[in-house]
Amino acid sequence: MRLKPALIALFVSWSSLMPMLAATSLPVDPSAGVTKTPEGPAKEAMEAFKDGRHAKAVELAKPLAEQGNSDALYLMGFAYESGKGVEASREKALEFYKKAAAAGQKDATYRMSFILLASEEEKERTQGREALEAAAKDDPAVAGRILGEAWLKGRLSKDPDYDKAVFWWGSAADAGDQPSLLLLARLYEGQFGFADKKDLTKAMNTYRKAAGLGDAGAMVALGSRLLNGPEAQRNEKEGREWLKKATDAKEYSAYLALGDFEENVKKDPKAALETYRKGDDAGQVDCTLRTAQAYLEGKGTEKDEDRGIKLLEKSATAGSAAAHLRLAVLRLAGEKPDYTVGYGHLLSAANGGLVEGQNELALLYLSGKLGVADLAAAAAWLTRAAQGGYAPAQNNLGTMYERGAGVQQSYPNAGQLYSLAANQGNGPATLALARMHAQGLGTKEDLPKAWALATLAGEREQEEGVKLAKELDAKFTAEQKAEAQKALKEIKSDKPAEAPAGDKPKAPAKQPTSATTPPVTAPAKPAAGKP
Repeated sequence: MRLKPALIALFVSWSSLMPMLAATSLPVDPSAGVTKTPEGPAKEAMEAFKDGRHAKAVELAKPLAEQGNSDALYLMGFAYESGKGVEASREKALEFYKKAAAAGQKDATYRMSFILLASEEEKERTQGREALEAAAKDDPAVAGRILGEAWLKGRLSKDPDYDKAVFWWGSAADAGDQPSLLLLARLYEGQFGFADKKDLTKAMNTYRKAAGLGDAGAMVALGSRLLNGPEAQRNEKEGREWLKKATDAKEYSAYLALGDFEENVKKDPKAALETYRKGDDAGQVDCTLRTAQAYLEGKGTEKDEDRGIKLLEKSATAGSAAAHLRLAVLRLAGEKPDYTVGYGHLLSAANGGLVEGQNELALLYLSGKLGVADLAAAAAWLTRAAQGGYAPAQNNLGTMYERGAGVQQSYPNAGQLYSLAANQGNGPATLALARMHAQGLGTKEDLPKAWALATLAGEREQEEGVKLAKELDAKFTAEQKAEAQKALKEIKSDKPAEAPAGDKPKAPAKQPTSATTPPVTAPAKPAAGKP
């Protein structure tokens, strides 16, 4: 069950916490972004940039840009956007992209629009939309994909717009853009929220269409759902056929889907291990992890911890953050934990972007088991994990803000973080919100709402929530009991209600940084539809 942010958030100044729109639709290399490698004057500059000789590329592109060469203008824009070869500058990037777009460089239009869509200024977002709508007349594929993302993430309207996302992704898909077809399938499946619009039949038909067009990733997605999805949509024969086509196309994640089917649906650990081994032999990292786990636990084979650890180390060496986390757990557990080795694996998992690893590394810093507690480093890593949407980290960081441990005390930031975690069903965060309402921490005292949240915390296995709810109920008048029941009903429904007034969240105090400590920034609002 999710709670509406408007119902439980103590502090609702969302605009200051809106993250930048992730550039998932665009390439990160300008030479990759150009539809066709230019054979004209800018070719040498583009190749230099692609080879990592950024300063040389800028040197070559600058005079060409001054002459109005569209590809050189585009490269200069990307250089300023990425800060490669020059000092990063949003304004200069936009300046060059606008000139390149005016000269007919369509990739510049997309990058320019992405920057504008990420702006907090409505005027700039509108400019980005208009540029993309104009581009979509001639190139509906990429332009439509970006517009669909923008509408879904609420960048062009107050709330995420499902229908506009369907329209633009549908237009892009009709123009042959397979990524948009897969995004549509995920949207119909409910992966981006909108539970009331979920349509599994549409989702499966869309996956089937993409798979039929030869998209190997869609083959895996379809096959996996036919084998591992809701029972009503399963079809073992068809699922196996699609996964076989995927492996023939060298999409080896199909072994993972098939292994999971053997393990979880067919309950055949030996067949599962055999399938995972095939994936491991093909270099599929997740299959290697599954194989390692089978040996560590003795599932489908005799228990062999040494072999399991060697497989994990193999994956870790290949860069698997998940393998590093599993190795960290093994090294830090038991009677004689190896904190040095365990810390190294946790650090690799955290630097690999694994939010669970970032959270665990922060807790290790807090524990003092590395010699001394490092609150600043803990707060920094929790911030990164919290921004990644990891509820336990949001709750842990909220506790640090509430207590002023490692960061400047801030009830607004604490309330915001607790709200984000509670919206994902986190029990401790739900209890913390109840307590803040009951004590008037950072907001006015609201005992009926505190009772409602405490009751919900109790349903989320927080015994202290049950205790707090009973204590409040014993003191309530009949009118307060009615208010409390109403608050609980509203929290459990999709009906919006006014949140308590409070101060705006404040940006955290700047924390020291190092190679192992990322900078702390303000807690971020999650993506639209993902409270």
